[in-house]
Amino acid sequence: MRYLTFALLALLGLVQVGLWAGAGGLPQVMRLQAQLDANLQRNAEQKQRNDHLQAEVEDLRQGLEMVEDRARGELGMVKPDEIFVQLTARR
Repeated sequence: MRYLTFALLALLGLVQVGLWAGAGGLPQVMRLQAQLDANLQRNAEQKQRNDHLQAEVEDLRQGLEMVEDRARGELGMVKPDEIFVQLTARR
């Protein structure tokens, strides 16, 4: 009985060593968690940069549309091969 207890404790110790120090053990999990945290931070920064660039693109599009609308409405400018028709209200 004494040998069986000793053998079971030794087996339990080997399992614990494998869990803590082996492949997939605590050091590797901590290292992978640090890599994951760094990647998540980098992804958040890149998403913020992409959102900023997308906002700039939208501002440029809106700006060009606004300039084009103002040129059409106030100056009567037209694109090539386009006919400009302006309706006025009757009183």
